[in-house]
Amino acid sequence: MSSSFNKGILVTIVCEAVLQERLIKLLIKLGVSGYTIVPVKGAGSHGKRTGDIAGYNTNIEVKTIVTPEISDQLLETLKQFTKTHALIAFRHNVEGLFD
Repeated sequence: MSSSFNKGILVTIVCEAVLQERLIKLLIKLGVSGYTIVPVKGAGSHGKRTGDIAGYNTNIEVKTIVTPEISDQLLETLKQFTKTHALIAFRHNVEGLFD
């Protein structure tokens, strides 16, 4: 890949929709420059998430591109939510057109 692209860490979080506002507050607190949230459906170790009733049994996917340090802080903070809510999070090194 060309070195003329920006580099960052893409953090993806898939979790219960009820966590949305808490996640937004966390991202703002960590100083992220932006994020994307979309409703998602699927199945996993916490069961099937069909999203067929608004606000019930629904999941969201949150994506943000951050520095390695912020990705560490974010993932570490997310551990607390896994005790009481369905949540997975992972990260990738990315290059592209972003700030």
